[in-house]
Amino acid sequence: MNLNLDYSPILAHEKKRKRRNIAILVIFGLLLVLTFVISMNIGFIRLSPTELFTTLIGEGTRKQSLILFDFRLPRIVLSMLAGAGLAISGAILQGISRNALADPGILGINAGAGLAVLLFICFYPSAAAAPVFLLPVLALAGAGGTAMLIYTLAFKRNEGLSPTRLLLSGIAVAAGISAATIVLTLRISPEKYQFVATWMAGSIWGTTWKFVIALLPWIVILSIYVFCKARVLDVLNLGDQLALGLGAPVERERFLLLASAVGLAGSCVAVSGGIGFVGLIAPHLARRLVGPGHKVLLPASALAGALLVCAADTLGRWVLQPSEMPAGIVVAVIGAPYFLYLLARSKTE
Repeated sequence: MNLNLDYSPILAHEKKRKRRNIAILVIFGLLLVLTFVISMNIGFIRLSPTELFTTLIGEGTRKQSLILFDFRLPRIVLSMLAGAGLAISGAILQGISRNALADPGILGINAGAGLAVLLFICFYPSAAAAPVFLLPVLALAGAGGTAMLIYTLAFKRNEGLSPTRLLLSGIAVAAGISAATIVLTLRISPEKYQFVATWMAGSIWGTTWKFVIALLPWIVILSIYVFCKARVLDVLNLGDQLALGLGAPVERERFLLLASAVGLAGSCVAVSGGIGFVGLIAPHLARRLVGPGHKVLLPASALAGALLVCAADTLGRWVLQPSEMPAGIVVAVIGAPYFLYLLARSKTE
């Protein structure tokens, strides 16, 4: 029996989908570059495009070089790194839990990381003089402890990890940590309280190159590891039984990916404060545009997250000049309605 099957329509559709995904990644990249350039010009002291160009090539005045290289560029790079890290963390959590509402902020991981950092800062003589390279480690410890607690509460021996229990456990733990954080803020000095309040609102507070150097290795190493595990995330997203049938060590891979998500979220929170909803919005936007395959979804989420936080920080510096609005507030204005929309849609499905 000779069957002549024509696979050309399938191959053509696959090529068209790949070209479309590449185009979307390029568009995200161009928008990020455009936001980067605009952000360099936004601030209390404006730099014209000509002044910006001459300063970048080393021919600007000393004042212009100080503004651009010592204040604005570190902040812009930090906002992009933090946005990318939080977005990748959210994509991982949504993949391993198969829960569209999973997010490091909603699940309490950001709150746990923030509590560890705040505990250290509150009892350290000066918040500005806190050891920069120690902060991501402290945030990782707080985020890791919180993640283990949530995982323990949500896991059942016979049923595994329930997406609904994971979300409810995360919300409950986040509420408890938030209460502990409020109690902690009542016991600190007024000077530190002002810093803590701004930090909790999601302000990019580490505006020096030391913070960039402290965050960059965490983002690069963990992101590369997660990108290498893109196919594993695709398999885990099919369900535990099917993943086990395909030969995947489900629990080990889930634990390693969860640890990566915690590391990304914790290190970002150490320098960006309590910015929420990035890990929810960016992966959802990327998934709608490029599909559920993590090989493309992860870089698309990273670009979308970097674009979102960088744009939010830029708007925050522009809207209330000469004062500033924390980037976390700008993201929350977008993220809260989007979360309610996703919650309502999940109830109807």
